[in-house]
Amino acid sequence: MMAMALRCFRHLPSLLYRSSFTTIGGLPQAPAGSPALLLDGCRQCVHQMPLTRQLATKKAKGKGQSQARVNISAALVEDIINLEETNEDMQAVVEALKEDFSRNLSVRTSPGALDHIIVMTKDGKFPLNQLGQISQKSPQLIIVNMTNFPESTAAATKAIRESGMNLNPEVDGTIIRVPIPKVTREHRESLAKLAKQSTNKSKEALRKVRSKSINQVKKFKNKVSEDTIWLLEKQIQQMADSTAAEMDKLLAAKTKELLG
Repeated sequence: MMAMALRCFRHLPSLLYRSSFTTIGGLPQAPAGSPALLLDGCRQCVHQMPLTRQLATKKAKGKGQSQARVNISAALVEDIINLEETNEDMQAVVEALKEDFSRNLSVRTSPGALDHIIVMTKDGKFPLNQLGQISQKSPQLIIVNMTNFPESTAAATKAIRESGMNLNPEVDGTIIRVPIPKVTREHRESLAKLAKQSTNKSKEALRKVRSKSINQVKKFKNKVSEDTIWLLEKQIQQMADSTAAEMDKLLAAKTKELLG
């Protein structure tokens, strides 16, 4: 029954959009001479399968036509894949990108921007704020006091210099002085490039989530119908496309903010 229902949904969009059909109670009625049996089957599918997920359409490549939505009940495929978990994993990538934009890509450098710079020490990797006390001495100068971990001063200095934030730290014993650079056009453009790079890395992480989910679905190709596999792969792809589009919007907004 499930396989028949999924096959009906696969063909239903093209039937619903034909102007020759009339509708009664929101369901298509076949004109004279058309295959009424197929429509009867689809009407049964509509009543029997709750559409619990609706994903945004996207433009067909090179055709300028929107693709039909894939609507499938998560409950019907929960033994194959947890679609809610897939969606949560994709949204986690988006949230990580937002946090990176907020923390590391600001025109005005603040003490908080240095907190999570990763420092490579002989004992492992640590955020800068776990090794030194960070404070702002003046609008033009940030101080990092490395008194508690003096042996990591050189590593912390290197991490700050290589952070991509256009910072040139100066060392005075266990004190690291970080002059805040003037906001130049070159600095703004550099930050915009970093935003683009960060977005590309996030999209790579998104592709890994998508591939993992699709591979999970393919494990059931010998246990469920081909149509079931096709619909699930289609839905996962649309989820990924929607998430990537969200990232593009975040990047556009951040780029506008950085370039002024």
